[in-house]
Amino acid sequence: MTDPAVLSDAASALRNASASGTFIAPLRETYPGLTAADAYAIQAINTQLKRAAGVRVIGTKIGLTSPAVQQQLGVDQPDYGVLFDDMWFPEGLPIPMVALHQPKIEAEVAFVLGRDLDMERPGFAEVLRAIDYALPALEIVGSRIADWNIGLVDTIADNASSSAFVLGGSPRRLEHLDLRAARMQMTADGLGVSQGGGAACLGHPLNAVVWLAQKMAALGAPLQAGQVVLSGALGPMSPVAPGQSFTARIEGFGPVTAVFAEEAR
Repeated sequence: MTDPAVLSDAASALRNASASGTFIAPLRETYPGLTAADAYAIQAINTQLKRAAGVRVIGTKIGLTSPAVQQQLGVDQPDYGVLFDDMWFPEGLPIPMVALHQPKIEAEVAFVLGRDLDMERPGFAEVLRAIDYALPALEIVGSRIADWNIGLVDTIADNASSSAFVLGGSPRRLEHLDLRAARMQMTADGLGVSQGGGAACLGHPLNAVVWLAQKMAALGAPLQAGQVVLSGALGPMSPVAPGQSFTARIEGFGPVTAVFAEEAR
């Protein structure tokens, strides 16, 4: 483990970048030798500070679910970050650009848990039973690292490059969905910008949730009833500009739309 003072300094640099909009050099360059464990420790420092300030944790997001992206970053598994209540924005209402950082958007399936997953190693069947329903979602990813010049430790430390998310209003029970085969199309102001499907997310979005459930159980922080899980992108992300409106249509769900305010940072 890297010197705790270094981890604290890195966490502070990310917070300052978030507050000021002045993005920073990659952590892997500024603090050579950072490991994935160090990066999660940096993430945890900022999570604890947000919670102490009264921001509530409402779930978890899964990143790096695309095999192509994993290969690019030299990893063989996803990563995760925390969803806070101030990251959720209502569907159809303008999202202020000031809340975002170099934003890009991607379509995902979100799951809401109806049971705790606090067993030692949750399996696929247990995850199925624990999920109350699924929703279409748009995640607005962001980076406090300048020009999105990220490696593994950069994205993990930066809360898995998260910024905001929107949930669609068409919940579905899993028995009514074929998530692996579900096709996704995303448009920006009516023009197609991304397409994909459930198989792009670790072969099946539920595979990502099983991975997360096992990871969190092993860390002693199991997923809990009522939490939201963003399972990972179903297709390529798209840059976001002020004033744009994005709509994703995932087979089996109604559409989900994110609208962005006109003002820039």
